[in-house]
Amino acid sequence: MTSSASQPERPASPRKRWPLIVGLLVLVLLGWFGYRALTPAQHAPQATFVLLSGERVSTAQLQGKVYMVNFWATSCTTCVKEMPDMVRTYQQFKDKGLEFVAVAMSYDPPMYVTNFTETRKLPFKVALDSDGSAAKAFGDVQLTPTTFVVDKDGRILKRYVGEPEWDSLHRLLDEALAKAV
Repeated sequence: MTSSASQPERPASPRKRWPLIVGLLVLVLLGWFGYRALTPAQHAPQATFVLLSGERVSTAQLQGKVYMVNFWATSCTTCVKEMPDMVRTYQQFKDKGLEFVAVAMSYDPPMYVTNFTETRKLPFKVALDSDGSAAKAFGDVQLTPTTFVVDKDGRILKRYVGEPEWDSLHRLLDEALAKAV
């Protein structure tokens, strides 16, 4: 007896599918890493910082230098905790050319920032972001601490949200400061 019904098609065996899956995965990874390699590093935005002294310092003035911009607040426990390490980092690298601007968030009372700066004897530039324009320029920073490391060409090398891993930060600064303009 012969059956008029045809045999149902069998799905492709797993052995026949795996090269296709691996091939697609390789293409996706190559595309992703190729895209990342071709994408230039983001440049630091044009921003002006108003220091406690009233002096203005802009990112344009910092061009050609390695610098850090640290957004912080006196009410931020992590900011207060990391500040002695920020001071040590600045002291360690300032003679190699590191510039540093600590930018107090717009909601931080100026009197608190001034008091913190004076009692802790912060050795770097401290700015008040009274209108929030600096935080907005750097990608609308909301979380503190947020720290940017910028190279001599004005490229953001690293953005830290929260306390940095100090050894890694110091290696990054050593490399950036050693490069010629």
